[in-house]
Amino acid sequence: MSSEPSPRGAAPAYDDAEKGVNDQVVVYPVDKKALTYPADEKKDLFISEKKDVAVIQPPQVKRDPYALPKGAPKKKVSKVIIAKLWYNTYRKLFTIAFSINIIMFGFAVSGHWPYAIKFAGAFAVANFNVSILVRNEIFGRILYWLVNTLFAKWPPLWWRLGCTSVLQHLGGIHSGCAISGIIWLTLKVVNTYRNHLNENNAILVVGLLTNVAVIVTAVAAFPWVRNTHHNVFERHHRFVGWTALFLTWAFTIMGDIYDTENRTWIPDGRHLVRQQDFWYVMGMTTWIVLPWICTREVPVDIELPSPKVAVVRFRRGMQQGLLGRISRSAVKEYHAFGIISEGPHAKYHYMICGVQGDFTRSLVNDPPRTLWTRELKFAGVSNTSTLYKRGIRICTGTGIGAALSTCIQSPYWFLIWIGSDQEKTFGPTISGLIYRHIEPERLLLWDSKARGGRPDTMKILKDVYKSWNAEVVFITSNYIGNSEMMQGCKEAGIPCFGTLWDF
Repeated sequence: MSSEPSPRGAAPAYDDAEKGVNDQVVVYPVDKKALTYPADEKKDLFISEKKDVAVIQPPQVKRDPYALPKGAPKKKVSKVIIAKLWYNTYRKLFTIAFSINIIMFGFAVSGHWPYAIKFAGAFAVANFNVSILVRNEIFGRILYWLVNTLFAKWPPLWWRLGCTSVLQHLGGIHSGCAISGIIWLTLKVVNTYRNHLNENNAILVVGLLTNVAVIVTAVAAFPWVRNTHHNVFERHHRFVGWTALFLTWAFTIMGDIYDTENRTWIPDGRHLVRQQDFWYVMGMTTWIVLPWICTREVPVDIELPSPKVAVVRFRRGMQQGLLGRISRSAVKEYHAFGIISEGPHAKYHYMICGVQGDFTRSLVNDPPRTLWTRELKFAGVSNTSTLYKRGIRICTGTGIGAALSTCIQSPYWFLIWIGSDQEKTFGPTISGLIYRHIEPERLLLWDSKARGGRPDTMKILKDVYKSWNAEVVFITSNYIGNSEMMQGCKEAGIPCFGTLWDF
């Protein structure tokens, strides 16, 4: 249960970091009074009658070496660095998946590959099958486990960095195959229309509906929709996506059991199971259903250290580098948060939910006793921390939720946490986990309220990277902070991975 009664009314959003302390020179007024001196000793104390005050210089204060000077201009980043960060592994994987399909599509529509024309539907559902598979949480956990088991610490650094990058950006394959699948599906529907004299009209209608449903599902997942209208994304991507799956089953089965030569239906099960597109759709269905089998309603305790944050406590421990989805409902409005745990054998694990939208605000204003979650959690980039000998985990604000477990469970990771009045904002539970498990020599907490403003994050990272002998930096921050640190690390030649904003 919460450590204090839930506040009433809407919880405020996060405040900006404190801007700094007052450094103005103190000025004291001085009263001028006539003084009596002997004639030969009388002196004018005031050299200029225009001066009404005397200026007293404050003592010099030792400057914090990591404090960011107020009014410091933003450092310009070269266009080469920006281009390299933009064309990341996500876009590279997208390019590979999409280009392969476009080349095959070109051969098909130009008449050089009749097989692809005949089985355009199979090419469509095969792409959808791969797209859904790489987003499947169970498949992802298996993939992370294999990489972490086979390549921990011993291969060259470039190889381990490549493994992390590919795992983090599997969404590029997801997007590339999904859009390619839509193109192949469109070709299948167009071919059905061209041959409508021999096709059944019902097949054409179902094909059109399938195409529309799949397009709506894809558009709902565009980054500008997903990042600014989460509920719109989720409702359309999930529920319209499920509708598209049912329509795909209907379109596939109807197309496989209809004989275009005799223009008759042949409901032969043995013939149906010998069709490749049937098994591709079966795979799609399996990958979609599997994660939902792990969905459970579980009891929770919610601590409210401040109106800005809810710390949700769940039973059982977790390995580091995992994230979990939670909701008040069994099938809608799921939100992902980083998991904090002392280890797989711990009694509890925690999620830090900062107040940013309706869902997180409701956790503060009306704390629930139970929440829906998928018991099998999905892996994040921190899960690959076992690949590296030493590393740095830097985060801001509620990003501590995704970062803390790595530093708790491994003595070879250095934690840098930048925030405002962290102990008061995030409460004794989080502070206790930090001070119990992370030694002072691998911990830097920057309280912007106490230290007079934001730090020079790149100066901190460069110094810690060198002194800690780190191999990589993992970043969890907001969009601006993430971009600045990624650009700075790239320019300094420091390997780094940040929060994804384009998946």
